[in-house]
Amino acid sequence: MSAPLFLVDPAVIGDDPITLDGSEGRHAAVVMRLRAGERVDVADGRGSVAECQVVSVASMSLRLKVLARSVAPVATPRIVVVQAIPKGDRGETACEVMTEAGVDEIVPWAAARSIVEWRGARGDKALDRWRTTSRAAAKQSRRAWLPQISDPATTAQVAARLRGASLGIVLHESSQTPLAGISVPPAGEVVIVIGPEGSITDEELALFAEADAPAYRLGSSILRTSTAGVVAAAVVLSKSRWS
Repeated sequence: MSAPLFLVDPAVIGDDPITLDGSEGRHAAVVMRLRAGERVDVADGRGSVAECQVVSVASMSLRLKVLARSVAPVATPRIVVVQAIPKGDRGETACEVMTEAGVDEIVPWAAARSIVEWRGARGDKALDRWRTTSRAAAKQSRRAWLPQISDPATTAQVAARLRGASLGIVLHESSQTPLAGISVPPAGEVVIVIGPEGSITDEELALFAEADAPAYRLGSSILRTSTAGVVAAAVVLSKSRWS
């Protein structure tokens, strides 16, 4: 069984011994009930990983001896999913599965047909839930690099992001071009746009096409907005980093 992974501040990852405290220390000591002699890994979310052994356990913290260190390289190409803001907890579901799959950045998008609007404190809380969900999923999937959950983007900002990408992809059910046949560049940034429950409007499609991001389809069935992103990312990853 793999050693559990905990996240620490980048300023702490170089210590020896490492003190694991705060919410991570509490989880390790109280929830997981780790004991002296057990193996754990800690990461800073920026690629650095320390393989450790528990030396001692306090009420809500652990003292860890460093056994080995490593630095995970930055993955390439960089996979970015622009996720239209869905209703309910579907956004958190999308963040969870895309993080586990290996997406590098998730951009909440205020699409024209998005039912939910992120404004003020409500928007801040929703964005925080996305980030918290992604962080937990990164730990579960043992990612050395935490994905970035960006601030919400407008349609114009999404179009600008597509213009600067090495490859832009827009998923739409009306397209006759299968995503399975796409050629993925070896480097740069691949930006995938996922529409809301009510789909992407013709105006948005036209704007994205002008940004050199044509529409593609995943298959004959229409996926929910919360699952389309991870499926599309898996197709891209299978032709790049998983190949």
